[in-house]
Amino acid sequence: MRIARFSIDGNVAFGAVEGDRPDELVLDIIKGIPFADFELSGTKVPLSKVRLLPPVLPNKVVAYGRNYAEHAKELGNEVPDVPFAFFKPSTSVIGSGDDIQYPSFSADVHHEAELAVVIGRMCREVPRERVKDVIFGYTCANDITARDVQKREKQWARAKGFDTSCPLGPWVETGLDLETASDLTVQLTVNGEQRQLGRTSEMIHGIEDLIVNISEAMTLLPGDVILTGTPAGVGPLTVGDEVAVTIEGIGTLTNKVVKRG
Repeated sequence: MRIARFSIDGNVAFGAVEGDRPDELVLDIIKGIPFADFELSGTKVPLSKVRLLPPVLPNKVVAYGRNYAEHAKELGNEVPDVPFAFFKPSTSVIGSGDDIQYPSFSADVHHEAELAVVIGRMCREVPRERVKDVIFGYTCANDITARDVQKREKQWARAKGFDTSCPLGPWVETGLDLETASDLTVQLTVNGEQRQLGRTSEMIHGIEDLIVNISEAMTLLPGDVILTGTPAGVGPLTVGDEVAVTIEGIGTLTNKVVKRG
C-alpha cells in the first residue's frame, strides 16, 4: 500500500494511493493514523486536487554517510568500518513538490538520492531478526548538502541540517519486504538529465545493520526516518533546477531549487 499525507481545503489527512496511471491516481482517505489499526473511509479524492505533504513528520531523521563505496571514493573519503550516523532536524523535512531553498551561507549545494526507511513502532535495541517488524515502509529522500560548509566546518549540523534540506516522498510504500528493499534501483535526475544511478544492494552496511546500529543507542519512534546513504554521482544544484529522485517500486520525489527569500 502507498500511504500519502496531504492537505485539501485546509485539512490534513492520510490516504491510500490507488491507481497505476499518474494522471488517474486517487486517495482513499484513512480513518485515524497509519501507525495504528486504521480503516479506509471509502471517500476518495483525485491526487491532482490535493497538495502532497511530507509523508511523515519524523521526531528525528537519522542519516548514514559514506555507505556506498563509490560515493565515498568520489569525495576522497575512506569507507568507514562501522556505520557512520548523523542527524537532520525535523525542520529540514519537506515534501514532494515543495521548494528546496538555496541557503545564503553556501555556494556549493549538492543532491544525494537515498532510500529512506520509515519506522512503524517504538523500539530500542532491535535484534537483527526483528528489524523487519519495526519497519513501516520506504520512501524516497534527497539528502541536500552544503558541500563547502561540510568541508569547512567538519561538523555537519549546518551543512546537512538547514531548512528544506531533507525532501521526503511522495508517499510511503508499505508493500516492500526487507529483501526486496535491499536491491532497488535508485536514480536521480536534474532537469531531466540523469546524475545518479545505483542499487541499494551496493550499500556497505545494509538496512538491518543500520537499524541495529542506531537502535543500540536510542529509542526510535513511529514516523522516524533512517536515510541509508547515497550512490555515486552527487553533484551541484543551482537555483532554477528541478531535481527528481526515483526509486524502483516506490515512486518519484520532485523538488525545485529556489533562492531563499
